[in-house]
Amino acid sequence: MANTPQAKKRIRRNERRTVINKNRVSQIRTKIKSVEAALEAGDKSAAATALAAVQPELARGVARGVFHKNTASRKFSRLTKRVAALA
Repeated sequence: MANTPQAKKRIRRNERRTVINKNRVSQIRTKIKSVEAALEAGDKSAAATALAAVQPELARGVARGVFHKNTASRKFSRLTKRVAALA
């Protein structure tokens, strides 16, 4: 158990940030699923639109420290490749 005031404050801060970060990751995953759903349906225009919405969210997740930059880059690259392959 934390003994110092700073350690107690850090625990409170970590709990608040955990909730915020979980919400952010959930939002990004939802947007990724919307791209995948459009890909499954074979709708290229909807997939491209959803992909355009995913890219800034992934970049924001990297900026906020939720995702590693290579993870976000990999996810976006793979989604882009799948949308481009849809002819």
